[in-house]
Parts: sequence; structure tokens; C-alpha cells
Amino acid sequence: MGLTVASPAAASASANPDPEFWHGRRVLLTGHTGFKGAWLALWLQELGARVTGFALEPPTRPSMFELARVGEGMRCLTGDIRDLAALRDAFAVCQPELVVHMAAQSLVLRSYREPVVTYATNVIGTVHVLEAMRLQGGVRACLIVTSDKCYENRETQRAYAESDPMGGKDPYSSSKGCAELVTAAYRNSFFAGNDAPAAVASARSGNVVGGGDFSEDRLVPDMMRAFLAKSAVHVRNPEAVRPWQHVLEPLRGYLLLCECLARDGAAYAESWNFGPADEDSVPVRNVVDRLLRHWPKGEAILAKTATGPHEAGLLKLDCSKARARLGWRPRWNLDRCLAETASWFKTMEAGGDLRAASLAQLRAYAASST
Repeated sequence: MGLTVASPAAASASANPDPEFWHGRRVLLTGHTGFKGAWLALWLQELGARVTGFALEPPTRPSMFELARVGEGMRCLTGDIRDLAALRDAFAVCQPELVVHMAAQSLVLRSYREPVVTYATNVIGTVHVLEAMRLQGGVRACLIVTSDKCYENRETQRAYAESDPMGGKDPYSSSKGCAELVTAAYRNSFFAGNDAPAAVASARSGNVVGGGDFSEDRLVPDMMRAFLAKSAVHVRNPEAVRPWQHVLEPLRGYLLLCECLARDGAAYAESWNFGPADEDSVPVRNVVDRLLRHWPKGEAILAKTATGPHEAGLLKLDCSKARARLGWRPRWNLDRCLAETASWFKTMEAGGDLRAASLAQLRAYAASST
């Protein structure tokens, strides 16, 4: 069945995913049990897509996937993207029209402890997704999600644009740069031109924040864990500057990009940045202070100097291309982002319905003005 799409003007004017496009659409989503993947799975369900997830068991306990009962509205397949045969079986079951690849080892500090796992998952896993898609056929659009850390970061004030070189000083960052190179090589080798069997793009986003993130060694999850346990949180690298954004911000960009890939793939089959407004690239110390306003009983102890292995001290993204060509721009500033995050965890603390709360938050975001 052919894809039906909204006109370019309509897609740009709304800057929201088009339910008519997504309704009944077969989507394979890798990494649906992770934090970002679970939120995207919920959004795809809300849009009426027929979602098949392929992932390992949730990476944390508790998890957004389990607390928000994400699996209720989709087909869930358990498997490892390092296993090409299992991934090919998932493609055969799903027969996807669109693929969104989000499965990853996503933590910088863990990459120092487990570099082989990090490279195998983030690099070879990406190869496997693209190879399974090449062998399966029938896919119209594929989005490979990497990270803002894929760039050769010189830690200057200049924001990185999509044309800047790949790099990475730690295993995680360099693995994401490698995943970008793999994506470009597959696109140029097997999915190039107007008559390509599928359109392949990559997406790079900043530090995402939101309810349901229980990852280790990440600022906001560490703070929320401590607050819920009524203990003080110890914050490393308080002066490091990051591009902070609510998790729904880049996910909206991913969905809009997938629509454009399906409509006019050759024009959009490239790399894309999705980051916050410049004023929301702020030091860790600033985020700690703001989040404490939404959780007054919390306590944070800031390190006097940076601690642990090397992590980037400064990183910004240039998102002018996504703004100009996709009609995408951030909607929730950092204060709103942190308020919504705290609200989600307060619902959790009170024993509320987190699927309903997550969907309500998603709908409020979609209804927000740009």
C-alpha cells in the first residue's frame, strides 16, 4: 500500500506529526523499552500507528516502559540488535514501512567500563539495522538516532552544524560518530538517489530530560532518585554546559522528519540536529537550582571540581536546518521542561496512573504553540 502524506506546506505550518499519515502505518521501533524509545512508542500509539518494538528488557528498574504500560498498545519483540538473525526475524514479522532505530548503549560513563559492548551495540547494531532493512526490502523510510556527542567537540562557543566532522574522545561519543559514518556509507552505497528503495536519515539531539528517565549517571535521574529516597544528591561537573531539552522536543522532530523522508526522501536523506534554544544550553549548576524550585524538599551537593573520567564541558547544536526545512523549533523552555519532569515524578510518588499522566503530558505538549 502506498503512503499518503500531507502537503509540504501543511506539514510545515502545523509543525506537528500528521495523524492521517501515521494511522495504520507499520513502524518498527528499536529500543522501545528505553526512556526515549518508550516515549516515542506512546506517541506513535497516540497517532494510530501499528508499532512493533524490538529491544532488550527494560534497561532500568523501575522503567518508563513498565510504569507507563507502554507495551499495552503495541507488539513487543525481545531481542538484541547485535543479533542480525533475530533482527531479520523482527523485520519479517513487522514488514515495516518505516523504521526508527533508537536501541543503543547510551551512557558515557558506562562506555568507559564497557567499551566493547558500547561499540558492538552502537556501531555493529546500526550496521545490522541497515543490513536487515536492505535485505528485507519494502521499507520506505528509516531514521537512525545517534547523539549530539557524535561531533569532534573542541568545546568552543560555536554550535555544531550537521556538516561538521565526526569525532569523540570517549567510547560512547566516538561510537555515535562511527554510527553516523556507517549510516552515511549505507545511504551512499545502497539507498542513494531519487529511485532509492528507502530514504535513510540520521538525527542528533541534545541532553533530553523528562519523566520516566531512571538512567544511571545522568543529572536529572540522579536528582529524582535522591529526592524520592529523601536523600542528598551528589552532583559532578557542576560547571559543564549542556543543551537541555524535554524528551518530546526531538521526538517531534523525528516524526516530522520521517514524514518528509517518506514523501520526498532524496531531499531529506541526510543528518539533522534537534537541540534546544540557545538560552537553554546552560551549566549543570543552573539546572540543579531550577529543579530544586520544583522539589523544594530536595537537597543537592555540588562537587567543587569536575570528577570522574573525561566528559565534554561544553556542547551546543546549530538547529537552523530543522527550523527552516521542517518547520520544527523548541516549544517548552527549560523551566517548563523541568516543571513537567517534576510533575511526572510527583505522580509516581503519589501512586498515580503514569500511562494516563504521560499521555496527558504528550497531548499538552502537542497542543502547545510554537
